[in-house]
Amino acid sequence: MAGYDDYAAAVRQLSARIREGERGAAAEAERRRSLHAGVTQLGQRLAAQEQRLTQLAAAGLPAVADPTPGPGPGAGTGPAVGSGSAPGSAPGSAPGSAPGSAPGSAPGSAPGPAPGAGTGPGGSGVDGDPAVVLAETGRLVDEADRLGQQAEALAQRPALLPTWSPTARAVAVYAGCAAVGALVMLVLVVANGIGVVDGFTLGALTCAGLPLISFVAGWLILGRWGRPALASTDPPRYAPLGFVVCVLLVPLAYCVTLLLFRVVR
Repeated sequence: MAGYDDYAAAVRQLSARIREGERGAAAEAERRRSLHAGVTQLGQRLAAQEQRLTQLAAAGLPAVADPTPGPGPGAGTGPAVGSGSAPGSAPGSAPGSAPGSAPGSAPGSAPGPAPGAGTGPGGSGVDGDPAVVLAETGRLVDEADRLGQQAEALAQRPALLPTWSPTARAVAVYAGCAAVGALVMLVLVVANGIGVVDGFTLGALTCAGLPLISFVAGWLILGRWGRPALASTDPPRYAPLGFVVCVLLVPLAYCVTLLLFRVVR
């Protein structure tokens, strides 16, 4: 019965190896499914990023150009353009060298390992493990998402006084335009004193012309530089508030100027 016992042991050993192979095949299939799912997810995220970059470019932000793909693993095996190799020689070899020899090596020497052989992308030392490459790609996509969110946050702010509230920004713009109008009014007062501008023109510009011009200038400035790049509608310009500010400040500055002239005289 020794032969039967040996046969039974061999059958058990073969059965164990078959089960081990099945488990390995199942684990490999699960690993492949996991990698495929990860690649699909990264592809969807990259497609969403591309769509968002297109929207940002349409909103007036500079578009991001697609990087030129670099040489992959095994690059340099094709014929190099302008390499100066002789006809019949191996691609990338020096003229007169034996096929397969490295550039600059002696004829007949054995081909050495290609530069970067055994390393991963960029010569990082990763031996082409798909899981490692997928994890690194996911990290880069996460970083791109973070930078994209920062760009969107900046694009949702206006170029003019981005940290201010819309009301404070409008008040500041209208007050600044009214201050410029008041300076112009002072120039007109001086011109009226020397007889260049008559009193009627000075009164008309002070009471109606300069306030209206200051209001229109502030309204246009808020529409041009107070609008975020990603805004789909016009920003609030607070026209009633701006009109009141301009109508009050310019005549008030004129009255203060008159009082100062009288005090000085």
